[in-house]
Amino acid sequence: MTDCLFCRIAAGEIPATIVRRSGRLLAFRDINPQAPTHVLVIPTEHLRSLDAAKDGALLGEMLLFARDTARELGIAERGYRVVANTNADGGQTVDHLHLHVLGGRAMRWPPG
Repeated sequence: MTDCLFCRIAAGEIPATIVRRSGRLLAFRDINPQAPTHVLVIPTEHLRSLDAAKDGALLGEMLLFARDTARELGIAERGYRVVANTNADGGQTVDHLHLHVLGGRAMRWPPG
């Protein structure tokens, strides 16, 4: 999708600090980090939101990719949070499915 920010990052049209890449997933640093480590995990093909997802295998792959990214970044041992904001009231600001991987500090509950 040509007007989607994350599709353009995945295509290399917009620069981002890439952390990991696999066949159909990409992890890159958030430009407005909410924790010392804040990485976004996206599918490289456009999918609007978690609410629109139908491919359970892709969703599982995203979670495993997020876990492996946390391990590679050195935040897994102490702990990290994985968040999927969905649609407007859920706080989703970019209409492309993505997971936030947050770590490097203690997370509070309840969030936001």
